[in-house]
Amino acid sequence: MNKFIILIILIGITSMTFAQENINPFFEEWKTPFGTPPFDEIKNEHYLPAFKKGIEGQNKEINAIVVNRAVPTFQTVVEPLEYSGELLTKVKRIFSAMNSSMTNEELQAISREVTPMLSKHNDDIYLNELLFKKIKYVFDNRSEAGLTTEQNMLLDKYYKAFIRGGANLSDEDKEELRKLNEELSMLSLNFGENVLKETNSFELVIDYEDDLVGLPESTVQTAAEEAESRGYEDKWIFTIHKSSMIPLLQYAKNRSLREKIYRAYFMKGDNGNDFDNKKIISRMAALRVKRAQLLGYPTHAHFQLAEKMAKNPESVYELLRELWEPALNVAKSERDEMQKMIYEEGNDFNLASWDWWYYAEKIKKAKYDFDEDEVRPYFSVNNVINGVFGLATDLWGIRFEERIDIPKYHPDVKTFEVKDSDGSHIGILYTDYFPRNSKRGGAWMDAFRKQSKRDGEFIHPIIYNVGNFSKPTADTPSLLSLDEVETLFHEFGHALHGLLSECTYETVSGTATPRDFVEFPSQVMENWCMHPEVLKKYAKHYRTGEPIPDGLIEKINNSSKFNQGFATVEYLAASFLDMDWHTITEPVQYDVTDFENNSMSKIGLIEEIIPRYRSTYFNHIFSGGYSAGYYSYIWSEVLDADAFKAFEESGDVYNQELASKYRKYILASGGTDDAMSLYKKFRGKEPDIESLLIRRGLK
Repeated sequence: MNKFIILIILIGITSMTFAQENINPFFEEWKTPFGTPPFDEIKNEHYLPAFKKGIEGQNKEINAIVVNRAVPTFQTVVEPLEYSGELLTKVKRIFSAMNSSMTNEELQAISREVTPMLSKHNDDIYLNELLFKKIKYVFDNRSEAGLTTEQNMLLDKYYKAFIRGGANLSDEDKEELRKLNEELSMLSLNFGENVLKETNSFELVIDYEDDLVGLPESTVQTAAEEAESRGYEDKWIFTIHKSSMIPLLQYAKNRSLREKIYRAYFMKGDNGNDFDNKKIISRMAALRVKRAQLLGYPTHAHFQLAEKMAKNPESVYELLRELWEPALNVAKSERDEMQKMIYEEGNDFNLASWDWWYYAEKIKKAKYDFDEDEVRPYFSVNNVINGVFGLATDLWGIRFEERIDIPKYHPDVKTFEVKDSDGSHIGILYTDYFPRNSKRGGAWMDAFRKQSKRDGEFIHPIIYNVGNFSKPTADTPSLLSLDEVETLFHEFGHALHGLLSECTYETVSGTATPRDFVEFPSQVMENWCMHPEVLKKYAKHYRTGEPIPDGLIEKINNSSKFNQGFATVEYLAASFLDMDWHTITEPVQYDVTDFENNSMSKIGLIEEIIPRYRSTYFNHIFSGGYSAGYYSYIWSEVLDADAFKAFEESGDVYNQELASKYRKYILASGGTDDAMSLYKKFRGKEPDIESLLIRRGLK
């Protein structure tokens, strides 16, 4: 063959190979099943170009809206704005998910580069004067536009977003707002990275088997396998991931080990090292109040709550205080009972925070003949998944079929196609339930693609649930604690909210509701998970397949109000701390330790209990979007307790009529209407706090 022809062929092959290697999946149509993310193709180097192209593309789309000379209407302004930035939204969702559950130094470096870019881009939109004039024109003339309830809600959201985004500020104040937003976004990013690094940096190495006295065999085996995975021989390792730490706190007879691991946990971000978060917190709190006042609000809490069900900080404090005194009284009784046991055992020390789980477990066993480790064999993670899937089938007829043809981002991940009772496709659900160093702590739900409708097409959601549950060992599957079971049901409730959405616009679909409403659909699921009728269906021994005995169910229910003083107090303490940080009225930087001590002193928190989250690792409020919003869980719990009471009063926890109304008005409606209006359409009345007080044993 002619050498010239051979050279041309080789150049062509090389060019094709180079082109294939440089294809960015974000710029291509995804040919995966149901348009799921092609995780087997997406590489770290694809993110930054996609972010840049996505920003550039949305800027062009925004400009097209601005230069359109037609009279502004919902169809020429609001809808094009809603549909703009499709590529940017796609890459943001995938990147955010991976940076939360599969992070590494490269992803974190990309995040540090992209975060200020996104902050600037967001400000460029909401500070665009010409765009805001068009939005305002449509808003001012909305009564004559013949809009649907959902369209009115979408318009209202955009109009308020522009106002709250600084659209009415002077040029000088707009520039100041840009600087505040950029710095806050970077501080938030650094806060979360510090918490993860601090969490991963601690390991409690056990050298002697005698130090394991009291621990269940499964816990010991997990610790041994953790040590082996880290290169240790004949040792045991515990971490401050809760699935590892809590069993040690519950069962370890060695008090010094309990103290060591709990101190490591509650001192996260507070060790004066490279991961210390105190300066970040004081700076963020000061910048947040400065931004709020620039926008016309007295505090950050007023700014945040204006668009929530609570409306203002006074309403939040009122609810917290209503619960605080009865909860604290119960917690004090629990403390006194534990102290009595300590003395009866011949010890002379005072109960400390690291003793609480240990003595609570002992008292629970003495009072109710109930050891939580006794129930774990009935809660293998697969059984619990089958249980929550089965509940959804019983309530709404929906079904879940595992798919092995959908690309995954980690071997632990499972993917399911969700189908309605008639067999039609609803969406895709990913589950990712075990801890790893690349994953931040906690549990959460989000979407790779939200549900919407466009040009007559129903766009199906792609949802994911993430957790950090007890890992399987070589001999046993993942066996969950009662708390982990409730958490799995909780996050699945969020997933249902995303999956069963039937809205037109993404901005108001699925979980796009007020923060103090969004936890309602998740928390209501916790009512079902421990109900005897439901338990009998899914809680089966992982070895024998035998259903959980009635006697054990009775013990679970008898002990359900046990330790609720502690659980309520540690939660409320964190909620007060959140509100105190965000009701400061001067943009000054406080000493974090003094501020927190003063906050807890004001409410009279007893020294034996530490807030569920101390400031330095309070990801919810400094890195997770819940600032001045951690109260949302208890606010929503008022709703979920009242809602489940309707099922109980009907005499059927699977009541099809109620389930259908709940799906229609809560799950399918997303944020298309006022949250309380939607609740009343389902329940027929506003909720009261009575059911919550009774359920928590506070009344």
